[in-house]
Amino acid sequence: MNERIVSCGVVLLTPDGRVLLAHATGTDHWDIPKGQGEPGEAPADTALREMVEETGLAIGAERLTDLGRFLYRRDKDLHLFAARAHASELDLSSCTCTSLFPRRSDGVMIPEMDAYRWCRPDEVERYASRSLTRLFQTTLSLAELHRSL
Repeated sequence: MNERIVSCGVVLLTPDGRVLLAHATGTDHWDIPKGQGEPGEAPADTALREMVEETGLAIGAERLTDLGRFLYRRDKDLHLFAARAHASELDLSSCTCTSLFPRRSDGVMIPEMDAYRWCRPDEVERYASRSLTRLFQTTLSLAELHRSL
């Protein structure tokens, strides 16, 4: 049996309960900062590394709450961590993505993420992929997470 892909990410919430979403370059959807681990990398370390690579935001491991592993898609699980954004992190204008991939049309290396927004839980469906929207609507309530952090 094939081992499922596991993507590790951070659900970063503002003091008023909005979630950080990053726009996936060349697509029409937004996502939380997440990605696959390097060999031997702990899930929390992967989530923090992906946060830095995709947003430029570096948060300390002590700020993370381990939410566990969730069924995400037929071929992928998510291991998610939550953190509360500090006041100094609320201005997303300085966010930058250093993780690059080749653009399909011409092979030019472009950033994986190209825009950032704070999204209210009731706006997630408008921006995020169906898989992420379903996760937040059925399994991981952003409103409940906001109350518990």
